[in-house]
Amino acid sequence: MRDPIPDEHLDAEVLVAWASPARVLEDAARRLTRLRWVQTLNAGPDAVLAAGFAPDVVVSSGRGLHDGTVAEHTLALVLASVRRIDRSLAAQHAHTWDRGLGKEQASAADGATFTLDGARVTLWGFGSIALRTAPLLAALGAQVTGVAGSAGTRGGFPVVAEASLRDLLPRTDVLVSLLPATPETRHALDADLLALLPPHARFVNVGRGATVDEAALVAALASGALAGAALDVTETEPLPAGSPLWDAPNLILTPHVAGGRPQQAAAFLTEQVRAWKRGGAGAIRNVVGR
Repeated sequence: MRDPIPDEHLDAEVLVAWASPARVLEDAARRLTRLRWVQTLNAGPDAVLAAGFAPDVVVSSGRGLHDGTVAEHTLALVLASVRRIDRSLAAQHAHTWDRGLGKEQASAADGATFTLDGARVTLWGFGSIALRTAPLLAALGAQVTGVAGSAGTRGGFPVVAEASLRDLLPRTDVLVSLLPATPETRHALDADLLALLPPHARFVNVGRGATVDEAALVAALASGALAGAALDVTETEPLPAGSPLWDAPNLILTPHVAGGRPQQAAAFLTEQVRAWKRGGAGAIRNVVGR
């Protein structure tokens, strides 16, 4: 849904949204006065929640439709950063054979930071995407720990509560954020938390850009306090041409493509609509609390 709802559909009771611009969602919230349910195919419902739909309109997310593709992209970004693929690409564009990279990988002091084998990876936000990502990282030898609202074991992986994050960061080699965008998570990764990571650590964000203090991240990369980062999301998208992120050292950027097209969306929607007709909001999946 990229354009405003045509007038002939203003009596709609159900709205399905996918990658819809804020202006379109806000227009729908104003004009669709009979609306009862909004189903977004996005994994995160933040854009729908911010659009201003009436409090009695049920909102459900597309959680689960992007797990596989986001997990793949997360692994790709982690490996690209750890294996310094950005550095090799820069050398390729400069027609340079980077002999130093091989020497660093072979050195006793630096070699361990070029591999996931034995690396301590922290997944911040341990939902369905993390459950798909964690085994991929573990298969390469990573020691995976999750961070969530409550502690426990999920999918065979240890998960600590948010309150323990500060204790975990100094022992983290790769921090992966899968956080949603909420008022509570805005700039959750700030200068204070970045300072707790060891200088060889790397940060990957495939959650939401608003969860990161980008000025603090650029400063950490520029000073060498953080070895590298890879971002699929930024606070403002598309990323403005003047953003310091473009030129930040050791930073890989992809244009919010981790999720791609929702997988098996038709089957999911069919199931959701049937459940809605059978039992309303209490019968559908992924209802979002407000």
